[in-house]
Amino acid sequence: MDTTLDDPLVGRMLDGRYRVDARIAAGGMATVYRALDTRLDRVLALKIMHPDLASDAAFVDRFIREAKSVARLAHPNVVAVFDQGTDGPYTYLAMEYVSGCTLRDVLRERGALQPRAALDILEPVLAALGTAHRAGFVHRDIKPENVLIGDDGRVKVADFGLVRSVDAATQTTGSVLGTVSYLAPEQIEDGVYDARVDVYACGVVLYEMLTGSKPHTGGTPAQVLFQHLNEDVPPPSAAVPGLPAALDELVAGATARTPGLRPADAAALLGMTREARARLGEAALDAVPPQARAAERSSAEDRTGVIPRPLAGPGAQEPVLHHTSRLERPYVPAPQTPPAPRRPRRGMFLVVAGILLALGIGAGVWYINSGQFTKVPNLLGKTEEQARAELSAAGLGIKKVDRKFSEAFERGTVMNSDPAGGKRIKGNGAVTLTVSRGPEVVSVPDLKGRPLEDAKAELTKAGLAPGIVTQAFSQDVAQGSVISTDPAGGQKRAPDTAVALQVSKGRPVPVPNVTGQPADQARAALEALGLKVATAPDQVNAPSPAGTVANQSVGAGAQAAAGDTVTLTLSKGPRPVPVPNVAGQDVDVARKTLEALGFKVKVERPFLSFSSTVDTQSVPAGQSVPEGSTITIKTKGL
Repeated sequence: MDTTLDDPLVGRMLDGRYRVDARIAAGGMATVYRALDTRLDRVLALKIMHPDLASDAAFVDRFIREAKSVARLAHPNVVAVFDQGTDGPYTYLAMEYVSGCTLRDVLRERGALQPRAALDILEPVLAALGTAHRAGFVHRDIKPENVLIGDDGRVKVADFGLVRSVDAATQTTGSVLGTVSYLAPEQIEDGVYDARVDVYACGVVLYEMLTGSKPHTGGTPAQVLFQHLNEDVPPPSAAVPGLPAALDELVAGATARTPGLRPADAAALLGMTREARARLGEAALDAVPPQARAAERSSAEDRTGVIPRPLAGPGAQEPVLHHTSRLERPYVPAPQTPPAPRRPRRGMFLVVAGILLALGIGAGVWYINSGQFTKVPNLLGKTEEQARAELSAAGLGIKKVDRKFSEAFERGTVMNSDPAGGKRIKGNGAVTLTVSRGPEVVSVPDLKGRPLEDAKAELTKAGLAPGIVTQAFSQDVAQGSVISTDPAGGQKRAPDTAVALQVSKGRPVPVPNVTGQPADQARAALEALGLKVATAPDQVNAPSPAGTVANQSVGAGAQAAAGDTVTLTLSKGPRPVPVPNVAGQDVDVARKTLEALGFKVKVERPFLSFSSTVDTQSVPAGQSVPEGSTITIKTKGL
C-alpha cells in the first residue's frame, strides 16, 4: 500500500523556512522530499533522517558529515548541499534539486551504451571525484544509482559521506548484491578506504556502461565478493566483440585487483580516459553495441529515490514509488483495532470509578501546577553529544541546532539553549541548541616537526581538515614528521578548510656505485648507510666476475631514504662468445668485427712488416672465450 498521502511531513513548514511539497523516495535511513525554500523562493530536495535514528548522536554526526563533505566541494558535477539543521525530531539536509534520472535508469532502459556516451558520462564523474580526492575525501559508494543525469544533460555525483553502518545493517540480500558489485578487493578483505576504491568502482561502472551487465554476478553476495577477490574484471570486448583495445586497457587499469597498479586517484584516471578517447576514431566512438536495447525492467533496480521527479502536490494521487537496493520503503505498522473492554459488574464499577475520580482530581491539580513541566538542564559548555544525551535523559527533544562562531566557547560545545538551563518547559518539549563553530577565522597551527598523526589531530582540534599528504626528503625533520603545511602555519582560514601536509622521508642518502664489487662487500657498504639490501633471485651474464654485483635497482648517485631497499643483481660471469675467423681480413675490419662481439683487440706487426692483412689470431676461429677477453691479431712479416 502506498503511504505517500499519509505522510505527516507533506504540507508542513520545517524550521520556519522549508515547505515540504511531496515525498520523492524513502530509505532505511532517510526520506527525500521535494520542498520549497520560502526565503529564497527556490525548489530543493530535503533529505530528512528518520526520527528514531535522529536520537542517536553517532548517526546524526555521520548524517551531518555528508553536508560538510559536499559543502567543501565546490564543483559543478557534485550535488550541492545548501543547508543543514534540526526541527524538533527531524534532522535534515537541504540539497540541490536535480530533475532527471540516474545512470541506473539509463542502463535499465538502453542496455549497453555507445563508447562516446559512456565516456561522456564517466569524465564528469571522474572530474567530481578528482576534486574530492585532492581535498582528502573518498566517496566509497560509487555506483550507477549515485550518478545523476539531469534533464539538461548535466552529470552529477550524489551521496557523499552517506552513513555506511546504517546501510550495512539494514540491507537485505538483494540490496547487498546491488552494492557489493562495485566494492574493491581491499574494501572487502581489509576494510581499507582510499581514493583507489573509487577508481575501482568507476572501472566497474565503465564496464557496465560498455556491456550492459556487471562483470561479476552470482546468486549470493558471497559469490560476488569471492569473484572480486579472486578474478580479474574481464575485458569489455569479451562481451561486446569489436570494442577497441583502448577501452579494454582503461577498464583493466582501473579495476586491477592490486591497488598499487591502479591510477592513484580519479584525476589520474580522468587523464587516462581522455588519452583513450583520443586514440579512438569517430566510427569506434559511435559504434552501437548489440546489447544496446531496452533492458528488461527489474523491481530490484528501478528508478532511484535520490532523483526528484515531477510529482503532484499534497492531496493528489502520486505515482507508485519504485525503490533501489539502497532505498527501501519505510516500515509502516498496520493500524490495530483495540479489543473491546470487558464490562465489570455495576457495584465494582461504582467503587473503582470513585477511586479513579479522587485520584484524577489530585493528579490533575499536580499536572496543572508541576507535572506538565520539565526543567531544562544546564547545557552551556557541554559537547553537542553530551547535550543530546542529557536532553534525552530528561525526556526532552531537540527542535533544531544552530551553529555560530564564538571566541568564548570551544568548537563543538553548546553556547546557548532556548529555553535556557533551569527554565521549565512542557514535558517532552523541544529545545533549540546553539553550538559553537569556534572562531570565525581559524589560525593554521605551526606543525613543523610534529608526527603526522599528531598533526592531523591538531588540525581537527583547531577546526580545520587534514588534506592531501605528500612526502619529501629533509635534512632537519625526522622521518614521518611534518615539514610544512599549505596554507602555512599562522595563516588565517575559514573553519573546515583542508590543509595539505608535507611529511619528511628523512635525510636523503646518496646511493654509491657498488657494481663490480663482491656481493658481501656491496651489502656492507649499503647497510652502513642505513639502506636495506635484497638480492634478485636470478643472476645475469656480465663482464664482472661471477658473484660480483652486475646491477643495482637504485642507480649510483640517486637519493634514497633511510630504510629504503636496494636490490642487487649478481653476475654469473661473462658470457662465452665464439671467436670468428678474421685471418685474411684487413686489420681495421678485423678489429671492428671482434670489438662488436665484446672482445678487446691487440694488433702486432712484425719488424719491417708493411702488410695490413691479418695473418694469424691468438684464439683459433670457432673457440668460445669469455666476453671481454683480449684477442691478438698479427700481420705477416717479410
